[in-house]
Amino acid sequence: MNNNIRNFSIIAHIDHGKSTLADRFLQFTKSIDERKFQDQLLDDMDLERERGITIKSHPVVISYKAKSGEEYSLNFIDTPGHVDFSYEVSRSLAACEGALLLIDASQGVQAQTVANVNLAIKGNLTIIPVINKIDLPAADIDLCTEQLEEILAIPAEEAILASAKEGTGVEEIFEAIISRISPPSINEDDSTIKALIFDSVYDAYKGVINYVRIVSGVINRSTMIRYFSSNIISEVKEIGIFSPHMIPVDQLSAGMVGYVIANIKSPEDSKIGDTITNEKNPCVEALPGFKEIQPMVFSGIYPIDTADYEMLKQSMAKLRLNDAAFIFQPETSAALGFGCRCGFLGLLHMEIIQERLRREYNMDIIATYPSVIYHVYLKDGSKLEIDNPLHWPDPTLVDRIEEPMVNSSIMSPIDYIGPIMNLVMEKRGLSTETNTVDQHHVMMTAELPLHEIVIDFHDKLKTITRGYGSMDYEPGEYRAATLVKMEIKVNNEPVDAFTTIVHREHAHSRGKLLAQKLKDILPSHLFQVAIQAVVGGAIVARETVRALRKDVTAKCYGGDITRKRKLLEKQKEGKKKMKQIGKVSIPQDAFIKVLKTNQN
Repeated sequence: MNNNIRNFSIIAHIDHGKSTLADRFLQFTKSIDERKFQDQLLDDMDLERERGITIKSHPVVISYKAKSGEEYSLNFIDTPGHVDFSYEVSRSLAACEGALLLIDASQGVQAQTVANVNLAIKGNLTIIPVINKIDLPAADIDLCTEQLEEILAIPAEEAILASAKEGTGVEEIFEAIISRISPPSINEDDSTIKALIFDSVYDAYKGVINYVRIVSGVINRSTMIRYFSSNIISEVKEIGIFSPHMIPVDQLSAGMVGYVIANIKSPEDSKIGDTITNEKNPCVEALPGFKEIQPMVFSGIYPIDTADYEMLKQSMAKLRLNDAAFIFQPETSAALGFGCRCGFLGLLHMEIIQERLRREYNMDIIATYPSVIYHVYLKDGSKLEIDNPLHWPDPTLVDRIEEPMVNSSIMSPIDYIGPIMNLVMEKRGLSTETNTVDQHHVMMTAELPLHEIVIDFHDKLKTITRGYGSMDYEPGEYRAATLVKMEIKVNNEPVDAFTTIVHREHAHSRGKLLAQKLKDILPSHLFQVAIQAVVGGAIVARETVRALRKDVTAKCYGGDITRKRKLLEKQKEGKKKMKQIGKVSIPQDAFIKVLKTNQN
C-alpha cells in the first residue's frame, strides 16, 4: 500500500496559479461534489480569496487512478506563497518527497520562486517544473524554459506545459507525480511513533487540531502520545484525513498525512515543526528542522474608542489561537490610551492581522509605526533587546546599537537596474552582486536593514519597476548603526505615539515630514504652537501652527496710531502669557490621520 502513496506540495511565487491548479486537481479526480465546488476551494478566508494569496496552508488526500489502472493515494499539501510564511513552507516541504514548481508563463521565474526551490533542494525533494498559464497571449514558454536551465539548473525537457484555468496538462502532472516522486521510505521494523506537525489550527469545541505527516509507527484513537519539545503527554481523541474536509479514520500509519486531535486546549503546547511520539517508548531525537517562530516586526495596535480595549484583547486572543506566530501584550500610551504591543512575521502578516481584526471582530483600530528588535549594548557591558522606542535607554549609557539586516534577492527586467540600485542606496543598503539571468532580466542580491524593508520598500520597488520587480529576503546578521530615538514635541510636550527610531542621517528628513503632516492636521489655537522633531535634546526639524488672531483694532476707526499700537502690544503680551500656561490637546483623529498617511 505504501508504494501507492505520494506526498507532494506546490511551490510558486505569489499569483502564479497555485490555488487554481489545486482546484483543477480536485475537479479532475472528482474529490469534491460539483455542487459544492467554488474557486480557490482550499482558501478558507475571504481575505485569501480577495487578495489571491494563500495565508494558511491546507492539505488534502486525492485518490487517482493512473493510466496503468492502479489506484494511488496522493497527499497534496498546499503552501503559503509569501516570504513572511517561509517557515511554514519549509515545514510543509519537510512532510513531502516531491514538489511541483509552478512558473507563470507570462512572468517567468521570480525571486520567491528561487527561494522556494532552494528550500525544496535543501529537503532533498524531487522537483517537477510546471509552466502554467500557457493560454495567455503574453505567455513566453521559451523564456521560461531558458530561465529554468539558467537560474534553477533544471533541464527544460522535464517541464510540463499546463493551463490551470482551462485544465490543460492536469493528467500529465498526475502521471509525472507517480513516475518521478518516490513513495515514502518506511522502516517496517520501527514501531516508534514519529509524526511531524507541519501545521495546526484551533477549534472552539475540539481544541488544537494538528496536521501531521506520519514518518514511522501507527497512531490509533486512544493512543497516548508525547509532544517532543514541550514534553506534554496526551490521549488521542480523534484522527483522520482531509478529503478535502476532515474525515475521521481508525488509524494513521507510516507515510500517511492527516490530522490528530489530542486533549490539547492551548496552542502554546503544540508548535509547528514539533514531533509527536509514543508516551512510554519515545523517539531518541526529534525530526529535524524544528525552531521557535520569532516575530520580526512589532507595532502597537489601539482601539479608536478606548471603551473597546477589553474587546480588542479578547479578539487578539482568539486570533492567536489560530496563528501561533502572532504575539501580543498590553501596553498604554499617553496619547492613544490602552492598547497592545504586537509582534508579526513581517509587514504582510501585520496587514492580515489588522484586516482580520476589522472584518472578523468588527474592531475599529489604529496601528503605530512598525518597528523591529534592536540590540542595544550599554557601557556597563549589559545588552538590551528593544522593540518599543519608548523603552530606549539614555544615550549617555549606550556603547553601541546593532540593527537586524536582511539578505534580499531582487529580480527585475534589466531596464530598471539603475533605479533599483538608487532605491537600495536610499534605504541604506549595499548591493553585493548582480547577475544577468537572461537577455531581459537581472537578479540582484543586496544587504538591507530590516527596518527599511518593513516600511515602504516593496511598494517603491513595484512602482519603479512598473510592477515587474519581485523581492525575497531572509534574516541576516545584526550590524552596528548610528541609530537615534526621535521624539515629536507639540508645544514642548513629547507625544509618545509618534516616537520612532531612525538613522541619524535620516532624522531631519523624517522629522520634517512628520512635523509638516501634524501642522496640516492640528487645529489652530489662540497662541502659536511649535511642532518640533527632537533627537537627544537637539531640534532637527520644526514647524509652527499659526495662532488664531482676533482683530483688536477693529474699534479704532480714527485717532492717533499710538492707540492701535497700544492695543496690539497688549494683545502680544496676552498671547505670550497664554503660550506659557496654555495646553495643546491633540484630537484623536489627528493621530489617526498622521499614522494612516504614514502607513499608506
